[in-house]
Amino acid sequence: MDIIVLLPVLFFSIVLHEFAHGYAAYRFGDDTAYVLGRLTLNPLKHVDPVGTLAVPAFCYLTGLPMFGWAKPVPVSVRRLNSPRADMGKVAFAGPLTNLALAVVCVLLLKGLLLSASHFSASALRTGFYVLQYAITVNVLLAVFNLIPIPPLDGSRIVSALLPAQAAYKYESFFGRYGMYIVIALILTGGVRYILMPAVTFVMGLFAKFLML
Repeated sequence: MDIIVLLPVLFFSIVLHEFAHGYAAYRFGDDTAYVLGRLTLNPLKHVDPVGTLAVPAFCYLTGLPMFGWAKPVPVSVRRLNSPRADMGKVAFAGPLTNLALAVVCVLLLKGLLLSASHFSASALRTGFYVLQYAITVNVLLAVFNLIPIPPLDGSRIVSALLPAQAAYKYESFFGRYGMYIVIALILTGGVRYILMPAVTFVMGLFAKFLML
């Protein structure tokens, strides 16, 4: 029952994350995702066999928090109006969308709390469960993707902010070893020490709002 309820929430969150990248790129001059039929909310267009199917299934079977990713939306940097600056904005669009989704879910949860007397106990439990999960997973997706290590979005944001020469050195080093660093952080559990301070801070702000 858990996976039936939670998997669609996770899937929608990661699909919207990728759609946001493609839409931002389209707005800044690159129609690659549109031409390839990837500028769509059709979930089938964004399925990644590993990130969308295998990883969530593994998380569920092992008791880990449900997590995953969608197939990356293609972006042609050279077709952007201002390649370096716009690529940073395109990268930021994904995490920003997840944060926006989390805020929407917080507002829905607040509304549910204020109108709790109008719902049955089972409906309230389900609503709380789904919305709390949606808030948590979207905050995690946003913070995780903002880590400034390739291939995560944060690396592209940092590259856009650095002077050209410094960005080249940054990309040369992390572009070669970034994926290995990210995998090592995940396998050793070190990623939680990066994620938790920011996640705890954001979730704390949401909790204060819900208690008002």
